[in-house]
Amino acid sequence: MAKKKNRIDAAKFRVKQGEKVDLADRPTLIDPVYRSKDDYHAILTDHVGRLSDLQQKLYARNRDSLLLIFQAMDAAGKDGAIRHVMSGVNPQGCQVTSFKHPSGVELEHDFLWRVTRELPERGMIGIFNRSYYESVLILRVHPELLEAEGFDPKKADGDFWRARYRSIADLERHLAANHTHVLKFFLHLSKEEQRKRFLDRIDEPEKNWKFSQADIEERGFWDDYQKAYAKCLSETSTNEAPWFVVPADDKLTTRLIVSQAVLEKLDSLKLHFPEVSDDRRKELKAIRARLEA
Repeated sequence: MAKKKNRIDAAKFRVKQGEKVDLADRPTLIDPVYRSKDDYHAILTDHVGRLSDLQQKLYARNRDSLLLIFQAMDAAGKDGAIRHVMSGVNPQGCQVTSFKHPSGVELEHDFLWRVTRELPERGMIGIFNRSYYESVLILRVHPELLEAEGFDPKKADGDFWRARYRSIADLERHLAANHTHVLKFFLHLSKEEQRKRFLDRIDEPEKNWKFSQADIEERGFWDDYQKAYAKCLSETSTNEAPWFVVPADDKLTTRLIVSQAVLEKLDSLKLHFPEVSDDRRKELKAIRARLEA
């Protein structure tokens, strides 16, 4: 499929390794990366088609895997981004995992245990809708929850959290060394836009199911979450597993930036269908002759 001229600079939203992130300096809304709704659909269709082609090659070559991690405040559009960007990917080669509150069994293990069980196999695209990063986000905002993991919340000091960041970075370096490529997306939503989306969930009957009282309660910790995210992004964005802080007030722009970043990563892998040896071609030719006979 022929590539359209690229107008989307995904690298602009990438957090460089060692960069200190201040989310107040990062936009939640930018000028649209599309000229009109028709242009948006044309770009997304092109991206989806190219992703489908690359995913088939990823699956057939069976050497690399891709892990996409999505984190955000409530109502930032994670589900929609995943649904639209990956709409053309063969379900056989893609798995989406949504992580809720850990179960009793999961709490008996280290904080990475339940997530590592869901890592994508070679040839697959894995998508984490929330992830092990919850253990340095929601638990940092609500350290009392650490007690369920066997830790004393009063001892959760700077060294404790630095150790968790280090564990995460070590895991992601290990994955990269073993051909699992990690891209991480923080959908950066403004507090005002979240308020509007919550009101939509209340006012539109078909969206009522999305709303819960917990959403409002967590909104009260907005500033604490912004600090936790900023620290997390600063400590865990690496060359092997970069974070992208994607403006999320415009869902269409969000989806195009995400799809562009995924395309660029897959393109960098120089994917191709497995090459057939001369001996295998002869074997196939003999099999074809038998089938014709």
